[in-house]
Amino acid sequence: MRTIAIYCGIRQLKFVENALAAALAALDGMDDYAIPAGELSVALLDDGTLQVMHGKFLGDPEPTDVITFPGDPAENFAGEICVSVDCAVRCAQERGTDLAEELTLYLIHGWLHLAGLADGTAAEAAAMRTAEARLMNFLRTGDFIPQFSFD
Repeated sequence: MRTIAIYCGIRQLKFVENALAAALAALDGMDDYAIPAGELSVALLDDGTLQVMHGKFLGDPEPTDVITFPGDPAENFAGEICVSVDCAVRCAQERGTDLAEELTLYLIHGWLHLAGLADGTAAEAAAMRTAEARLMNFLRTGDFIPQFSFD
């Protein structure tokens, strides 16, 4: 069983860590996709923090929703998924969707990057969307979507 380290930089965001870890552990059971062995780190951040990281580590100063850092198998580290809670809140409101679904989608997107999927070309992006939909359906069907709320 994988260790999952969760950091939340949004004090007002409430969620059950075990539920979030269970959702990510459920993805590990998927046959078609696999991320490297080792600890998985998840960071729930605000727009500003993620934008600074985007500029510093990826050379792109624009805001973003998800950044994924590959791990190091020699260090027993699968990688890190950093998501913007602010972006998820905005997008959920704009689309009329649930915050839990939006944040889970971002986590799935990062997880798929760790599994080797890219989204730089139109064909890669289409494959990513298909995989995201499949994994979201898997988590919904298994009742693994973690709930998030604000104080």
